[in-house]
Order: sequence, then C-alpha cells, then structure tokens
Amino acid sequence: MKVLVIGGGGREHAIVHTLKKSPKVDHIWCAPGNGGIAAEAECVPIKATDIDGMVAFAKEHKPDLVMVAPDDPLALGMVDALEAAGIRAFGPRKNAAIIEGSKSFAKDLMQKYNIPTAGYAVFENSADAIEYIKKNGAPIVVKADGLALGKGVTVAMTEEEAIEAVKDAIDGGAFGGAGARVVIEEFLTGPEVSVLAFVDGKHLKTMPSAQDHKRAYDHDEGPNTGGMGAFSPSRFYTDDIAAECMETIFKPTVAAMEKEGRPFKGVLYFGLMLTPKGPRVIEYNARFGDPETQAVLSRLDTDLFDIFNAVIDEKLEDIDIKWADNAACCVCMASGGYPKAYEKGKEITGLDDVTDSFVFHAGTAVKDGKLVTNGGRVLGVTATAPTLDEAIQKAYADVKKIHFDKAHYRTDIGVK
Repeated sequence: MKVLVIGGGGREHAIVHTLKKSPKVDHIWCAPGNGGIAAEAECVPIKATDIDGMVAFAKEHKPDLVMVAPDDPLALGMVDALEAAGIRAFGPRKNAAIIEGSKSFAKDLMQKYNIPTAGYAVFENSADAIEYIKKNGAPIVVKADGLALGKGVTVAMTEEEAIEAVKDAIDGGAFGGAGARVVIEEFLTGPEVSVLAFVDGKHLKTMPSAQDHKRAYDHDEGPNTGGMGAFSPSRFYTDDIAAECMETIFKPTVAAMEKEGRPFKGVLYFGLMLTPKGPRVIEYNARFGDPETQAVLSRLDTDLFDIFNAVIDEKLEDIDIKWADNAACCVCMASGGYPKAYEKGKEITGLDDVTDSFVFHAGTAVKDGKLVTNGGRVLGVTATAPTLDEAIQKAYADVKKIHFDKAHYRTDIGVK
C-alpha cells in the first residue's frame, strides 16, 4: 500500500516513522517533508496548503490513503477536495475542522451541549473587549479566534497585558484575519493535560494522556510557542478522571458534532485543565498535537495504518488498539530566539552519537550535503522507558550529544 502524509514537521515525522513499521505500507510520500523525513519517505515539494497541487499529485500517483496532518489544510477543506476526487483521505472535513479553526465556534458548541469549559465572551470590537476586561479584571485569557500557529493565546496576569493583547490582535493585525475576532476567557488553574482520540464520526478511542510545555523557557516562563516538549503519560490523569472526561467531555463532544451535522472523523485533540471543580476543556484541535504526537505514538503497539482505515470506514469499534506499558519524553531543540526572530541554516552535528532516543525532525533541511536548521523548532529528541523519570533521563542524555549554533531547549520537560 502507498500512503501520502501531508505536512513537514515533527508531528509528520512521527506519523511517517510509525506508518513505516506497518507491513502493509511499502511506500510513503511526504509533502513537503523535511531533512529528517527524507530518510524514511519520499519528500515531495508541495506546500501543505496547496490543495490543487496535492489533489493533482494524488490523482497522478494514486496513493491508497492520504493522511492530512496539519491544521491549515484541514481548515481549508483538503479532505473534502481529496474525497471529491475519489481519493481516500484521513482527517476531518472542513465543516468539522472548524472545531479548531474557530475558537468561538468551539466555545458556543460547548455552551450549547453543556460541555465543561471556562466562561467566555467573544468580541470583534477592541473597545468592547477592553470594557469587558476592565469589568472582569485579571488574570484573564485572550485568544485569537482563528488559527495562529499555536501563538494566538495570551494568559494575561494584568489588565494592561490583556488590553495590549486585544489591541495587537484586533487593531494591530498581529495574527492577520485569525485575530480579527477574539475570545476572552475566565482564567482557570490546575494541571494541563492533552488527550488525543481517534474518532470515526460516532465512536472514539482515546490515546494515552500527555502533557505539553508551551512556554519558551524553564519554569513555564517566556512567550508561548508551538510546544517545547511533551511527555506521556500525565502524572495527574488518573483512571477516575479519565472516566469522568469520557462521560462529560469526550463522548458529548463527538455526539454534539454529529448532531450539528458536522461528524468528526480523524484525530480529535482535547486540551484539558484539571481544575479544583473538575476537568474543563481549554481547547480542541482537529488533528494530532505537536509535540505530543512524538511522545504518544512512540508508545503505540497497533498498526497505525489499520487504525486510519478503521476511522475512514467508521469501524473504530472493531479494532483493538494496544499501547505499551511504558512512558515517553520528547525534548524539543529550537533555534535561538524562537518563537520570535531566529536564524536558519545552522549545521546540525552529533545525531550519529544518539543511542537511546529517536530524533524526530521538525525544522531541518539538507544543504550542500549537510543537515541544517530550517525552522523555529528543529528537533524532537524522544525516548521511551519503563518509567517517566527514566525516559526523561534518556532523552536529555541524547540532547546533550546534539549541537548547532544557538541551540535552545528547556531543561525541565517532564518535571511539572
């Protein structure tokens, strides 16, 4: 079987690497891919958002399955376009991907179906938003409504910070059209947990829990990034909490989307806050999270190709998905300055010295025969072990063997 994976980051490398283990998969394309993915798949220079180009490639090369991984092409309707061309595709259609593409849609959905989340209000006018902030005070959370590469969220500890975030988004166009509308939310406290689930429109099967580290620096300080590392399982996500989430959040969300005429098929990501009053949804993603995927898929014991097909065929209930009884830690090595200005083209060395981890490539390229940096997040050094503490130790031991100019990474992944 031939598979096309769309995307070019660490998440896509993890998906390609996991699919490559399937005895049923004999060829993988990845568009556009990156310097590390090229060692495991045939990379195709088509932008992930180029729907016409991707459909044309699929028509010509006839993959048995296309896996659409990133948020942007899903929100643009790439799965719809592939299906219209008679091509088998994994991922939610455009009308279901809106659960991530519009935070106001997601919040309204949760309110309508009594799915626990933070209190909120939606604004398109900065003066009204600022009045709301002054009325409610800080801390408070300001979110760009649309897709903003994981950087459209400001957890404001002061009113001034919240007001600045609103002005940047609505008046300053910091996130383009994605920030023309903002969602302002109640500030919640508690551990954050990510739970990903395979969903076939009616049924869902959750993956092991994970925790992401969004802030750029140790102790959760600095600006929000796309994610500086992740680990699985969460230390806080107990069986009792999992059962509560299944009944109050996971099943109701899938049922709500079906009832709204937007059946969700693909991977649904639940960003949760375990508050003193119980679990609350912080956000939904319409796809595998990054870097949680690197940690979680490292623990998968079932053929991922079989799971994708079960989702597409709405037969998820018929497949038994098994996970290893272990733990995983992914440490992201980023370019100096990320998530703000950073340089590219720095030579990467030391990968051949890595012994106990698998290195997923996020932002790399091959230039003049050398592997160089080509993005903000560069590598995801991922280790598995019987315990989380051992996995953390193994990952960091290998991080120290890898070098590129101005490399930056957090030293506390897995500690919280």
